[in-house]
Amino acid sequence: MLDKLSPNQRLLVAVLLSVIFFVAYTAIFPPIEMEAAQGAKTKTVELKGTNEESNTVVDSPAGHSISKQDKIAASATNNILTVTNKNYILKMDTLGRISSKELRQEKFRDKEDNHAQLIPAFGTKPLYIRFLDENLNAEATSVAYTASAAELNIDGSPKSVTLTQKLSTLEVVKKLTFYDDGHYDVEISLSQDKRYFVYLGQRPQVNETEQMMTVVGAMVYTDDELVTIIEDGDAEGRKSFTGVELISAFDQYTASIMYGFAKERNIIVERDRDDNPITYFDGLQNIKFSGYIGQKNYKTLEAINPVLTNAIEYGWFTFASKPLFALLSWLHGIFGNWGWAIIALTAIIRAILYPLTYKGMVSMQKIKELAPKMKDLKEKYKSDPARLNQATMDMYKKHGANPLGGCLPMLMQIPVFFAIYRVLLNAVELQGSPWILWINDLSRMDGYYVLPVLMGASMFFQQKLTPTNFTDPMQEKVMKFLPVIFTVFFITFPSGLVLYWFVNNLFSIAQQSIVNQQFKNAKDAKAVVEKKSEK
Repeated sequence: MLDKLSPNQRLLVAVLLSVIFFVAYTAIFPPIEMEAAQGAKTKTVELKGTNEESNTVVDSPAGHSISKQDKIAASATNNILTVTNKNYILKMDTLGRISSKELRQEKFRDKEDNHAQLIPAFGTKPLYIRFLDENLNAEATSVAYTASAAELNIDGSPKSVTLTQKLSTLEVVKKLTFYDDGHYDVEISLSQDKRYFVYLGQRPQVNETEQMMTVVGAMVYTDDELVTIIEDGDAEGRKSFTGVELISAFDQYTASIMYGFAKERNIIVERDRDDNPITYFDGLQNIKFSGYIGQKNYKTLEAINPVLTNAIEYGWFTFASKPLFALLSWLHGIFGNWGWAIIALTAIIRAILYPLTYKGMVSMQKIKELAPKMKDLKEKYKSDPARLNQATMDMYKKHGANPLGGCLPMLMQIPVFFAIYRVLLNAVELQGSPWILWINDLSRMDGYYVLPVLMGASMFFQQKLTPTNFTDPMQEKVMKFLPVIFTVFFITFPSGLVLYWFVNNLFSIAQQSIVNQQFKNAKDAKAVVEKKSEK
């Protein structure tokens, strides 16, 4: 059947089959370790642990069942510190936790068009401390921290504050330094040795989407460049890590990150009652580390600490997505607009892939021209399949046609498509970034459906130009419906991704038109020669 489809049709079918394959494979088979960008390794793990039914796990904070202390901790709503600058407002509560962080920029808004709130109202919060000693822990959830300052304005320069909790047998001190770019440094000191655990907190839930292959959950990145992803709903049991460079709880565009640990620090990931990952690390008396809560903007993360760029998750196609984003970012620096940068990126990719696509188009044109001869061969050898196959191969060889020549070049482009998909789907830089006219946010769907319709129309027009050799009317009808299917499929996609696919179709139309004209000119020239020879 594939030999009867055009190159673009084969690509569309291949994309659909690839999507089905990835979804089915992930659901059926256990995740495996694989190579990621620049030698980094990525794996998604399902955590297997012991003592899952026990209320107390050795060297962990007594499991995660909702205890009285948890309920007290969850109800602590009084804030003792407010940190502000032009970009965000951060608050800390009486339990010494980061209870709220609101982004103040207009372009960072949630689905209800409110300023983005990065800390969920419920669940564990960043910098929450829980002791291994449950009696001590019970006291800690009922004694409030005090702050050396109630308000900090950090526009222009970092500022520090000290939070103190005085328990009956222990004093806990948190010294925090906040910076303009959204990161913070932490020093925790205890008046005596006590085993405790510091929580990363629940992931932000600002950008809840149902886009295919969007990953949300927790990440652990170790010094051997191993990236471990535990997706929401997939956490099982308990797993420990050492040599950790960073931990992250993330959604599509935002993340709560902690980093700068001592190499021997033990990082633990467990599951909550909804099988979502909860990440924390152990401490003993005095520890230092840093954190960041905000947008996963590549340049911002790189400026804070290059290791933080590993918190931007591209999945299986990291090896291709990272250089593609670097190129896209460079183009944005030239054009000053992400929409035009996407168009320029598409043009560059098409230029690089031109030899492959050209070869596929030429091959399909040759096969189309050989269709009458192919029909004769089928009639001649209809009772001898082996002779038919041999005669077909001889004919293709004689005329320089390759039945796989139109398929394989298209299949080789699929990783590029998925890499670009992940880049444009995860690039927070597109959030709130306009292109032209009605497209005022490339990270959101086109509310007027203009781009998806244009994309579908371009796909339909491309089909008209592309040579086909259908012998089955049903196949032809199915292929004619593909533009409609893809239009519906892309309606909810970010405008930036639909723009890429639309422009990619335009380049395909232009390239197909050139190939068609070349064959027409060659055919006309041959006809002129034959006409002259007859005279």
